[in-house]
Parts: sequence; C-alpha cells; structure tokens
Amino acid sequence: MLTDIEIAQSVKALPICEIASKADIPETCIEQYGRTKAKIDLSLLDLRKDRPDAKLVLVTAITPTPAGEGKTTTTIGLADGLRKIGKKSILALREPSMGPVFGVKGGAAGGGYSQVVPMEEINLHFTGDFHAIGAANNLLAAMIDNHIFQGNELGIDPKTIVWRRCVDMNDRQLRFVVDGLGGAKNGCPREDGYDITVASEVMAILCLSSSISDLKTRLGKIIVGYKYDGSAVTAADLKAQGAMTAILKDALKPNLVQSLEGTPAFIHGGPFANIAHGCNSVLATRMALKCGDYVITEAGFGADLGAEKFMDIKCRTTGLRPSAVVVVATIRALKMHGGLKKDSLGSEDLDALEKGLPNLLRHVSVMTDVYKVPCVVAINRFPTDTEAELTLVSKRCKELGVNSVLSEVWAKGGQGGIALAEEVVRLCDKPSSVELTYADEDSLETKIEKIVKRIYGGSAVSYGAGVKTKLKKLEAMGFSKCPVCMAKTQYSFSDDPKKLCAPSGFTVSVRDVKPSAGAGFVVVYTGEIMTMPGLPKVPQATVIDIDENGKITGLM
Repeated sequence: MLTDIEIAQSVKALPICEIASKADIPETCIEQYGRTKAKIDLSLLDLRKDRPDAKLVLVTAITPTPAGEGKTTTTIGLADGLRKIGKKSILALREPSMGPVFGVKGGAAGGGYSQVVPMEEINLHFTGDFHAIGAANNLLAAMIDNHIFQGNELGIDPKTIVWRRCVDMNDRQLRFVVDGLGGAKNGCPREDGYDITVASEVMAILCLSSSISDLKTRLGKIIVGYKYDGSAVTAADLKAQGAMTAILKDALKPNLVQSLEGTPAFIHGGPFANIAHGCNSVLATRMALKCGDYVITEAGFGADLGAEKFMDIKCRTTGLRPSAVVVVATIRALKMHGGLKKDSLGSEDLDALEKGLPNLLRHVSVMTDVYKVPCVVAINRFPTDTEAELTLVSKRCKELGVNSVLSEVWAKGGQGGIALAEEVVRLCDKPSSVELTYADEDSLETKIEKIVKRIYGGSAVSYGAGVKTKLKKLEAMGFSKCPVCMAKTQYSFSDDPKKLCAPSGFTVSVRDVKPSAGAGFVVVYTGEIMTMPGLPKVPQATVIDIDENGKITGLM
C-alpha cells in the first residue's frame, strides 16, 4: 500500500495558472511561487465584488482520538466529489504548522487519494507565511525590550509584559524562560516565554483582516503590557505597526494550490483551534466565495472548538454564514470514546460503539440545535467497519433528524465523495437561519457560561484567583461586546482531556483571561491548556528524511 506522500508524489500537478483559470482568476492577479503555487492579489476581490457569493459549507468532526477522524481528508474529497457531479467547488483550508508536522501528525494536507499538493511544500515552508508572522511577532517583542533598555519613556512595567516571542515548532523548553541576562549591556533580565506561531495574536489578526490598512490598524491595537500607572501599552505606542505590516505584506495574500484531482484550493493562515480561533483567513474565504458555486472549508477539531469559533468569532465579525455543516466521524474513533482500546478497534463491538455514539450526537446537536444549520454526518469508512456498526450509526443519526453518508475518499478520491456531495447540495438548498451562541451585549462572564452550558454540556464555570476582576477590568477597557476565544483541550468537551465521549454536569475552570485587542476577542484559558505544545516521546521528525535527489519521505 502506498503512503500518503508516495501517492502525492505519483500525481503530476497541473500548472497553477490552469488551476487559477478553473476559478476564473485572471493572470493579472496571480503571483507564481514556482510551478504549482501562487499568491493571489487582493485586487481580485474588487474585480469580483458584484459576483454573488457561493454556498459556504463547513466541515467539522467529532472529538479527536488516536484512532483518527480524517476531517481534512473528507473536506478535500467532498470538494472533489462536488466536481464529479458537475458543481464548481473551491476549497478554503488552513496552512499546517510545522510543530505538529514534526510532532504527532506528520502532515496536514489530507490523506490517501484526497490530498492537496504540493503536499511536501504545504507541510513545510510553503510560501513563507508563518515565517513572516513569526518575524512580525518577534520584531514587536524586540522593540518592547529595546524601549525599556533605551530609557523606558512610556513607563512600561517589565513585570506586566504580556507579549511573548514565538516559533513554529513544538518546544516545551521554551514555555518559560528568563532572558536579558549577561549584564547591563545585554538588556533587562525578566521572565519571558514562547508561544507556537499559530497561537500568536499576529496569526489571528492576519486571518481576520480585510485589507492592508485593516491589518495595520489591528496590529497597532495589540496590547503588549501595562505602564506603572496601570494603563495599557500598545504596538502603536511603540510605533511598531508599520514595520510589522511591511513584513506581512505578502503573507496577507491568500495562497492557491490544488487537490490531486485539480480542484482549486485556497490555503491561508493556520491558527490552532484549541488555543486560538481555528479558521483559515477571512480573505481566502471571501476570495473562494467569489470563484465558485460551493466553497468547502474546515475549522479545527470539533463543534466545541473550531466550529464554535467559526460561528461565534469568524461568522459573527464578518457576516458570513454556512449553508450546511458536515460532521466527520469514524467507527473506530467512536468505539474509543466507548472505552475500547486502540489495539481492539478492528473487531466489531456494537456495545462500545453504542457507548461512544453520544459524542457524535452531541457534536451534531450543537450544529443543528444551537446554530440551526442543516447537517450531515460523514462516516469516514475503514475496511474493518461492519454493516451492523454502520447501520447503528445511521439509526442514531436519523433519530436526530440527520442523514449519515459513507465517505470513501481516502481510497477513491472524489469518486468516493459523490454520495456526500449530493447530500451537501440537497442541504444547501434548504432554508436556514443561522443563530449564534450568545449576544454581543452579553457580559464576558455570560458568554463564557453560555459556551460551557450550550456547547460543551457543562453545568458551571469556576474562576481562578483574580480572574473575575480581570474580566471586569476588560469590560471597563471596552471589551464587553467582544467575542470570547476559549483555549481548551481538544480531547474532551470538558477541560479535562480524560473525560471522553459526552460528559455532562462538569465544571470548567478558567485560570486566566487576556485581551487580543487587534484580533478583536478575549482569550479565555481553561484547565491546563498550553500555548506551546511539546514533542511526543517519538516525534514524527525521527522518520522524516530526504535522499540525494531531494525526494522527501516520512510525511503523512
């Protein structure tokens, strides 16, 4: 059996100009990065401003397990399947972070015969967007410490600096550091730390910006720390936003690539969904909506994380609304939620499946009952799935009023996604009135509570020492109408990764809150979530290699 990277390398990708022509993108808007990648100039949005928007379809998934779910694979296969039935589909995806690529995942460009290419480049440096984001983030960090070293005219209290440096790699050693050592000539010693690049506010800002001027305005609003008198210090106070925007000028332009079957794919931005807002850039989504009839996008992890943030942050702030939602599940993963060990997943076990099904059903009910969006369940089929197991899932879904459809895109590409594509088209033709979890006018505490109760299934929220005081201060600073971005484990509806399936009656603990003024939301840190992941005992980096001809192996 061929590996994912072997499959990707066996297909000759079309020239990127041919892909652009499928999306009606004129040559004047194409900035080629080699033969198979391009940046698309923002002028395309002006050229297409009078064209009606396509139907927007969101793909999410059940709570992830080591058994795998295949959300990105299904997303790509669905777009290819829509092309198979004569629909003009466009993909809008996030860029992978090199942290997970070298850590656990080994890649995030789909799988089998449902991938985007060039997968090696997409998973590694791509067009340099993440490097630019990291450089802009770290320029601001350098300017903060330099300002203090040069006399601290603004009166910044070093103990209140909240801006951290970042790197696009999983490195737990950098979570907490002391820097500025080596004497007076080498800076002012202070406690510091690193976040992974995808958790940087700069990433969120780039993904939510609508233009270069909007980008610069948002960057200027970043709060880096506080003065001795307690007032906030921003990037604009340091006069950093102009240089940061200059670094990000090209990174702001969406990237265009293709699926293995030649479906146009915008891949741009990549905030994590467990510690950031988990959606690709607004600019890429808006471009895609002007280039086809159906836009298939995804958000990180499940309905409790990426999909919630897609709705309550991205849709709330842009006016975008999905016409349908796909919830991806596997029989294997559901059996793990039902208590089965990973080495036993190949055998039929209806009891374990029945016990794990509430996880899927809660994700579905969030989309249909809370957000009121038409929904379909895509069963990412494995060879070990039995007819009895598939029938049980279908029966339980029908009890909620949604259909389940087999997805065989990993093995068959777009051909294996035709049934799912037909169901998505049917759902998109149904009337829907999208609702959100909370109102803009709700207090920050109320917004947090509504997410915990309505989305997670919890019963209460507990706050660490001083957190409620911080929330009141943020409201006094003008953040009361902002959405909240919950930083939470992806492995459970709760903030405890050990609580699998569909726990209820739990209390979510909030240990800290922080304003992301440029992004326009308040980050809420729950449980023990970290903004800098670590590598596993055996990182995927140990098997990634390259030969003398430049051929890469080990990416998945």
